[in-house]
Amino acid sequence: MRTFDRGIYKTSKEALKAVFGYDSFRPGQESVINAVLEGRDILAVMPTGAGKSLCYQVPAMLLSGITLVISPLISLMQDQVNALNEAGVNAAFINSSLSEKVINETFKNAVNGYYKILYVAPERLMSEVFISFAKSVEISMITVDESHCISQWGQDFRPSYMDIAEFINILGKRPIISAFTATATQNVREDIICSLGLSDPYFLVTGFDRENLFFQVDKPQNKERFILDYIERHRGESGIIYCATRKNVDSLYTLLRKQNISVARYHAGMSNEERKQMQDDFVFDYTSIVIATNAFGMGIDKSNVRFVIHYNMPSSMENYYQEAGRAGRDGLNSECILLFSPQDIIINRFLLEHKDFSDIDPIDAMTIRDRDIKRLQIMEGYCYTTECLRNYILKYFGEDPKKPCDDCGNCLRQFETLDMTDEAKKIINCIYESRGRYGKNIIMDTVLGAKTARLAEIGASKYKSYGVLESSNKNLLRRLIEELLLAGYITTGEYQVLKLGDISRLKNTDTKVMVKITDEDKVTNRKLKPKKNINGMDSLTSAGFKLFDKLKELRLEIARAEKIPPYIVFNDKTLIDMCAKMPTTKSDMLNVSGIGENKYSKYGERFIEVIKGYQL
Repeated sequence: MRTFDRGIYKTSKEALKAVFGYDSFRPGQESVINAVLEGRDILAVMPTGAGKSLCYQVPAMLLSGITLVISPLISLMQDQVNALNEAGVNAAFINSSLSEKVINETFKNAVNGYYKILYVAPERLMSEVFISFAKSVEISMITVDESHCISQWGQDFRPSYMDIAEFINILGKRPIISAFTATATQNVREDIICSLGLSDPYFLVTGFDRENLFFQVDKPQNKERFILDYIERHRGESGIIYCATRKNVDSLYTLLRKQNISVARYHAGMSNEERKQMQDDFVFDYTSIVIATNAFGMGIDKSNVRFVIHYNMPSSMENYYQEAGRAGRDGLNSECILLFSPQDIIINRFLLEHKDFSDIDPIDAMTIRDRDIKRLQIMEGYCYTTECLRNYILKYFGEDPKKPCDDCGNCLRQFETLDMTDEAKKIINCIYESRGRYGKNIIMDTVLGAKTARLAEIGASKYKSYGVLESSNKNLLRRLIEELLLAGYITTGEYQVLKLGDISRLKNTDTKVMVKITDEDKVTNRKLKPKKNINGMDSLTSAGFKLFDKLKELRLEIARAEKIPPYIVFNDKTLIDMCAKMPTTKSDMLNVSGIGENKYSKYGERFIEVIKGYQL
């Protein structure tokens, strides 16, 4: 078994081109790599699809020893090791999916210098066997992927991540420490630096914007009908549909199967074998759509997901952006659609109330619960806002966008603006009378003059505000309350009861409460709007599209034969570049984005053969 030739690449750009087939780095990548090569610790916050993995894989080619990548995601380890091996880089992983025999063989190969990159689950770090191995090899860099998992204030806290700092201290020589995450607020970033003990780290936040993603919130009367119509319009495209509960997953899965739609499902109620089969069917393109709870997708590196639909509202912006970000990882235009109904809020509150805090200190648990409630309120605001959706997301993560994106569901939707100042004051009077003891539904029913036993029981039917808006529409009042929450005139307390906020501005007669309402008959046809040519598809002729389909067929044939996902062979962006450049020689093919020497030697001639045959 050969050991890796460590002196073959002199510069990061040389490694980038020869191994991965790219001529240039994406924004932020080169500065991180240079800092690593200078021996500095790193904290990089880069959105999903921004190319975080290259920031540690490229320097691993130039550092003298092994790069150890700590990741909680078995599927991501397998995907990235497959991709590295395909590119000609010796890499392996150690996790619970392997037998002890295979793990021991992996250790032996690593000690003999065969691997440049070794992925490991955090739970393995403190075992005697792993510590003994780690002390016997040269570890040049430890990379902590999904580093937000080390923070108790992050959305995916994992206690096993707390062992990383102790593991580093046990090593005789401290390696470079690089930490990467896609979603981290300022508090979480500070926690990562402190918990990992990063020494004067190079810090990078590239920006959270994903230009190729289109964001939209819809409130359909019938979500199932919406899903069926959407899939019909996007036949053949790969997508993920997220549901909040197993019940919704199973129900929607059954519905789509009855419509003869190629679909898989994934949730914790299935056996390990069932989940693995469903995940493989999706990753290997045997099925084009998967319906899943949020247990699915962590670490899935499938690059050609064209849409992500949330059947229910997620519990936090971090979760939503991470899940939505699984669309368009290849940089091609993709859609992220959230289907919202007020019932989603009830589901999420129930899930938060039953969240397991048994392993966390009670005081910390209380703080985390409060932050979870705040995150849920921010997510509600996203569903109700009439402002730019992209900007809402970016502001949450600390950015300051100067103007609307002009390319999200809200920016392309026409709104009617109503002056609801008078109605707002009546709602506020009702909340004052209730002494901040009740939620939205009680307040709305009170001002609407509903004749219910509950209102009589609590005495609300005797309020001065009872029935003052009896001719109003309940949906419109719900929009008004959301606007009052967003403006800070009212707030929510424990159990989502409504309380008075800062109402001093309303005492000024010039202050107005303006509410935007949607009229679905006025929705702008988004397809008529010229879009940025992010993916290069617009440059292809009709003949180019036909060649693209033929190259996809060859890619699928190769992937099935080698039992690897099609995007590991070449992603869609590489195939599009082939169609545009029509390479017929080795030098031409190496000029195609995403094709390095190893990929060419394995597949290049077969694709050239198809291209030449198509030109005849």
